[in-house]
Amino acid sequence: MIPRLEEYKMRWHVESERAIKPGLAAILEALEALGNPQNTLKVVHFAGTNGKGSTLTFVEHLARQHDLTVGKFMSPCIVDVHDQIQINGRPIKPKEMDAIFQQLVAAGLSGKLTDFELLTTAAFIHFKEQQVDLVCLEVGMGGREDSTNVVIPIVSVIPSIALEHTNFLGNTLTLIAHHKGGIIKDSKPTVIGHLPEEAREVIQQIAKEKNAPLYEMGKQFDIKQHGNGEEYINSHRQLTISGLQRQMLGIHQGHNMALAITAFFEVADALKIEVIEEKVHVAIREAQLAGRFEEVLPNIYFEGAHNPASIRTLVHTVKKHFPSKNIEFVMGILADKDVEEILTILEEVSDTFYFVNIANDRAMEATKIYQLSHAGNKIIIDDVVAFLQQPVENCIRIVTGSLYLLSEIRRKLNA
Repeated sequence: MIPRLEEYKMRWHVESERAIKPGLAAILEALEALGNPQNTLKVVHFAGTNGKGSTLTFVEHLARQHDLTVGKFMSPCIVDVHDQIQINGRPIKPKEMDAIFQQLVAAGLSGKLTDFELLTTAAFIHFKEQQVDLVCLEVGMGGREDSTNVVIPIVSVIPSIALEHTNFLGNTLTLIAHHKGGIIKDSKPTVIGHLPEEAREVIQQIAKEKNAPLYEMGKQFDIKQHGNGEEYINSHRQLTISGLQRQMLGIHQGHNMALAITAFFEVADALKIEVIEEKVHVAIREAQLAGRFEEVLPNIYFEGAHNPASIRTLVHTVKKHFPSKNIEFVMGILADKDVEEILTILEEVSDTFYFVNIANDRAMEATKIYQLSHAGNKIIIDDVVAFLQQPVENCIRIVTGSLYLLSEIRRKLNA
């Protein structure tokens, strides 16, 4: 369920399904009825298991520093449906959403789309009407059959591939890579991170079939520690950018930064603008993403890790940045995740867990997570917001397991 989307559906008598329905037929028909707004947009398309949102955020800041007006479509929401559709960091306004729903009604789309397809369509309309210079577009799930996959992007970006959504995407890295690689388009460049070999082979084959230039982390570009900062190296373009400083913690964010800079050079080529090194420095320094090791209260961090790969990265970041601190986890998670493995990984750095329920049909009950946990100190808490508002001393408390959990808590904290 997307918070506050139901308000618009009820107000304008628009019906749509909450269920996930992979496939492009419905959204293509809907967009055709609306004049195909997606065809007017300049797009960077992001797919992958982890790192999509962070890499997108770096690209967004790079583009805005170079005076581009940037539309952003991401999921899930941070607080509610409005922040999933943004222009230059400003969420869509209720009156703008109302005007778009009027168009959806006029086009006869009630009952023809899922919630996510409806929201994707709304984003395309908004970005066309506001005449943005660039759209940063994040896949909802997979890629090939995702409702965002109706665009011809300037560049496609795939930061990582790991097992996820196996009931929809398949239970092997090869099958999942086939879905992610669906965003690669004919003759359009693709930027990829460090991928497992079997996934990498699939992406390379798709790129070859599509005659799409492929830029791989560790091959045509890389990142390395350089003094107190980092140095971006691009052998394809024969350039380096030194002294990069970023807010987003973790070595993985350095990789995401490198992906973003590489993708932005492709954007600059397509839009015929010059990349200014000082503007790159400012963009990287200012980029921050809600729910990615975000300190929301003193000693309390939000981290949206929700699968084994991202949880391992979280643990690595904890070991690096808080090696001598006591760590406590506040956790809620969806039932379709590999919960036992996630708990085992987190238990490497903590023996104290607080389990909470999430108001989501797909969520695992806190009592079930409690039963699966091997932690020595584990508690189920009912009022997570009141718990988090208590002062935290002598430890670092990390809320993790689901972006839906972070969104729910953030809404209540801001209420």
